[in-house]
Amino acid sequence: MHHPLGKTSGWLVACWSLALAVGTGFTAYAASRTEVIANADDYFPDTVGSRWRYRGEVVEGPLQKITTKQFMNVSTVKGTETIKGVTVKVFHDTNPGNHGPSDSYYRRDAAGIVYYGSDPGTALEKQLIPYQIVQFPLEFPSSFQQFDRKGLEFDADVDGDDVVERTDVIASVTVVTKEAISVPAGTYQDAVRIEARMTLKIHLSGAKRTAVGTDTMTAWFAKGVGLVRYVERQELPPFKSDRGWTSEITEELEEVQIKAKPASSSRSESATEGILTDHMRDHELHQVVLASGLGADSGQPMPSEGLPTH
Repeated sequence: MHHPLGKTSGWLVACWSLALAVGTGFTAYAASRTEVIANADDYFPDTVGSRWRYRGEVVEGPLQKITTKQFMNVSTVKGTETIKGVTVKVFHDTNPGNHGPSDSYYRRDAAGIVYYGSDPGTALEKQLIPYQIVQFPLEFPSSFQQFDRKGLEFDADVDGDDVVERTDVIASVTVVTKEAISVPAGTYQDAVRIEARMTLKIHLSGAKRTAVGTDTMTAWFAKGVGLVRYVERQELPPFKSDRGWTSEITEELEEVQIKAKPASSSRSESATEGILTDHMRDHELHQVVLASGLGADSGQPMPSEGLPTH
């Protein structure tokens, strides 16, 4: 999630030291009849050699000085690797969320898509992976909690007392609806919109108080294409005398090349062995979380963690 959901372009996720690798999150939805999305794995293609090019923009900075930057990110499925006995797909992003190159690892099976981390990763992310960023069957509206962990080691000493902070992290993903979305690559009807939210409660050991940071991601996935757009917003409160930090990352698809599945592969084999990208970075759901994720393969800094990316 890019992609939010586990990224954001694959699913990219990035936000200073609140970096995870995929955007993650939760959005409430009114009770209504759910609709199952047929052939959901087609929304997250991961054939080796497939390539996505995204146009991106970052608006970020301390609240008193906001800057805007343009960037480009190319996400490619470059192969497979084995992590702890599990075969995963490797998504390489050249610049998710404008944070430099990264690799993200995903596994797709009949139950959904699981995020296995990124390189470079963060100490916080390593305490959370692996975790699910998409559940199959894919239906809307629906929501699930990715994780709710307490007392994890944060990535930094943010209050300057030479003690690394502890943090509580909670993240959820919501499949919201299907709708049309227009990006530079074209207009896609019935794209699946997925929203994710991650909240970090950072316990400041020196200041003896709790600071709350958030990472939210919205990502759109088109059938046969993957991640076509994601928007990830990260907010950090003041830790000492600063005024806090805000960042909004957007990536939109400009060009895509999806490689055909090998002739010997059946749909059931694909569902067992495939994987998703980032944004939810990115990133994005992200890569987005979403996946940054929501990853957005993801990038770095998000908690990005997140949504899937492609």
